[in-house]
Amino acid sequence: MTARDGLRERGAPAPAPGPDEEAWRVRVDEKACMATGICAGVAPGRFRIRDGASRPEAEITAPAPELVDAAESCPMEAILVTDRDSGARIAPEE
Repeated sequence: MTARDGLRERGAPAPAPGPDEEAWRVRVDEKACMATGICAGVAPGRFRIRDGASRPEAEITAPAPELVDAAESCPMEAILVTDRDSGARIAPEE
């Protein structure tokens, strides 16, 4: 697969969704984050460990199952994924 094929390679940043497209907001609670790197391993290209905490590569992004997996895998539940427009919680499950 190549970018020319119109498919995103694993670990490549996702394109930002347009204003009329479904989008999620990804946040990391830096105080709760222990920088284990699990999120970066589960969702390559979506998180980066910097200054002792994980940070999302993009706060607003297209929906993707690896973001749910990263939030569900975080041992500190420091990652929160919500719907950009409604604010409804997507992951982790309550």
